[in-house]
Amino acid sequence: MEKRVWDWGIDLGGTKCECVVLDGDEVLLRHRIPTERHGGYQHMLGQIAKLVDECAAKLGQRPALIGMGTPGARDPQTGLLKNSNTTEFNGKPLKEDLERRLGVPVLIANDANCFALAETHLGGVRQQHPDAKVVFGIIMGTGVGAGIVINGQILNGHHGIAGEWGHNVLLPEGPECYCGKRGCVETLISGPALEAWYEARTKRRLSLAQIAAASAHDHVARLTMDRLHLLFGQALANVINILDPDVIVIGGGVGNVQSLYRAGRETVLPFLFNPRFATPMIAPALGDSAGVFGAALLARGVFREALLS
Repeated sequence: MEKRVWDWGIDLGGTKCECVVLDGDEVLLRHRIPTERHGGYQHMLGQIAKLVDECAAKLGQRPALIGMGTPGARDPQTGLLKNSNTTEFNGKPLKEDLERRLGVPVLIANDANCFALAETHLGGVRQQHPDAKVVFGIIMGTGVGAGIVINGQILNGHHGIAGEWGHNVLLPEGPECYCGKRGCVETLISGPALEAWYEARTKRRLSLAQIAAASAHDHVARLTMDRLHLLFGQALANVINILDPDVIVIGGGVGNVQSLYRAGRETVLPFLFNPRFATPMIAPALGDSAGVFGAALLARGVFREALLS
């Protein structure tokens, strides 16, 4: 009996790497192990190989192709990974190195692109706005990034940086960013940036969720949330003025702040080149699973192209 082709996806992060194997919409397997970033680049490659071996052993079948979501992006001109906040991957031929280790083709996309792809085809967009043609999928957590899906396909861009709104400069004299610029969106409204802003003024270390909860009675917490709403609105309006998406999905830890869907909306309008802001802003349906499901969809897309060619 001929084996069915399953869709294998891996979400590669600095803390953990997770694999999912799909048969259509059915999840056959999900498994994760630590990335063990402290061991360096070659060790992390070994961890990915270990993950694939363990999943293959559980299923009794090895993949024919693997889709992988990564921090950063593969440069279309050089083939090297760039812009990763897991900096050990930067400047490395990750795709080629993994293909040698695993013995199968690997298709790589930015993790935010995978998030946007999954929410479009399997998650909140599919459920609530199935006719959307242009989707802007935001991840706001430790970092700030996004993916763009147009007519069901990821937009990568000429330099492989489409959707990287987290490294647009909002405050030129603002905090330094690992990318080399100052005042990037990521340095201002990521979770760690907001927590650091609060701590600098109170000498107290709270999580963003705690700051949001305290904002009703804590003046500095209220100012922190106001800062988030204002800068979020300004940064998002810049994107909308260019892309004008049909729907915006907000994921990541900062995306769990419910006031973004109200106060964040209100702060978009003053910066928008339009008299109203009507774009739906929705929460992700897949939660922290979106990236790994999107990676599996990368593999599915390649097989479809091969079958149609």
